[in-house]
Formats: sequence, C-alpha cells, structure tokens
Amino acid sequence: MAADPLSRVFAALADPTRRDMVARLAVGDATVGELAAPYDVTVQAVSKHLRVLEDAGLVSRSREAQRRPVHLEAEVFDLMTKWIERYRRQAEERYRRLDDVLRSMPDDDAPPTTQERNPS
Repeated sequence: MAADPLSRVFAALADPTRRDMVARLAVGDATVGELAAPYDVTVQAVSKHLRVLEDAGLVSRSREAQRRPVHLEAEVFDLMTKWIERYRRQAEERYRRLDDVLRSMPDDDAPPTTQERNPS
C-alpha cells in the first residue's frame, strides 16, 4: 500500500541529510555532484537520498545540455503548511478556551477586596 503524499514528505524529511539537501536546494538548484560535495558519502548514496526526495515530490531533476540540476519543488511545502496550520489553529483554540476558564476562576492569591475585608 502506497503512503499518502503527506506521509511520504514527512518520511523523506525525517533524515537529517535529506533535510540539509532541501535547505541547500532552497538557495538554488544544484547537481548531484554539488549536493554530494559536503558529505563523506558516495555520489550513489546522495542519488538514493535524492530518489527518496523525488518520490515524495520534494525535488525534480531536469536536463540542461550535459548538466542535470536538481530543483526544489517548493509547492509541496504548501501541503505540509496546511496540515500544520490546521492543528496549530486547533491547539491555539484549546489554549484560548483554557485561558477563558482560568480567567473566570477566583484568584485565591489575590488580596481581599474592601467588601471582603469589611462584610456588612
């Protein structure tokens, strides 16, 4: 069974090397060799990482003459952003309701009001 697109994206980004590659591609397109340069791994290992990112829809490869640059597909981040934003809004609403409840509770540490000190 194939994972849903959001699961594939999060799974691809679970690896720190792939997250670093995505961060570097956010600056600009790069070849496999350029992406492999800072790592102590083979170009084949970097190609495997890129295949995972490509399967998740995070990157694409094109052909420019002899060069095959890797390109970040930034619109995939919209999928993640919408998912995260939905749950962020729900959490904020829960905190707002909790704040309302806490504000409505009597403050036991507050000094007594004049009426409480001098009951008639």
